[in-house]
Amino acid sequence: PGILQIVARCDWRKVVETMVERAPKLLIAIDGPAGAGKSSVSRLLAEQLGYRYIDTGALYRAIGLLAIEANVSPEDVAGLARICETAKIALTRNRIHIGGRDISDEIRRPEISDAASKVSTHSEVRSALLGLQRRLGASGAAVIEGRDIGTVVFPNAEIKIFLDASIEERGHRRYVQLKETHGDNISLKKIIHDMAQRDKRDSERDTAPLRPAMDAVYMDSTKL
Repeated sequence: PGILQIVARCDWRKVVETMVERAPKLLIAIDGPAGAGKSSVSRLLAEQLGYRYIDTGALYRAIGLLAIEANVSPEDVAGLARICETAKIALTRNRIHIGGRDISDEIRRPEISDAASKVSTHSEVRSALLGLQRRLGASGAAVIEGRDIGTVVFPNAEIKIFLDASIEERGHRRYVQLKETHGDNISLKKIIHDMAQRDKRDSERDTAPLRPAMDAVYMDSTKL
């Protein structure tokens, strides 16, 4: 009876809140190629856990966009380094801004994806953005997606997932996504071709190549 009285008087909402507050603030790294589902999974996971969602690929897309706007070649390392030094990039509430300008939708264009893949092959660009990525996830309680999060950016992340899918499935997903905004002015065949080229660049670059971390959980989302 005494125990039951204690249980009845207990403020269980406060108990749960305390448990959540004291729970480890995990850093969850989700890596993988384009179209594997990283963004969708990361956003949903962060929402369910009450964590921050950090899309590091958006940072490279931002540099790619700025390079195109400044007419700087993806091979102009010095020019790209200057862009990285002067760009005022901010990630807030799943949106990305440069100097107060919201570029979240602009950077999803196919040509920006291609530019991001090209500029990301340069160690100077990756080094310039490495510090920013680490600052964003330094406090934990975050789901971070990218291509080298578990291997380079946060090799000590508590949870690492490498999310993959067949290139045909990944290309079809991107096709459906882009068709909503570009109508019939896109080609599934070209999307798959461009994606294969990007996979090759990402996995064969000298600095931080795309590959699963040794302790990552590999997941194939082709039929999921």
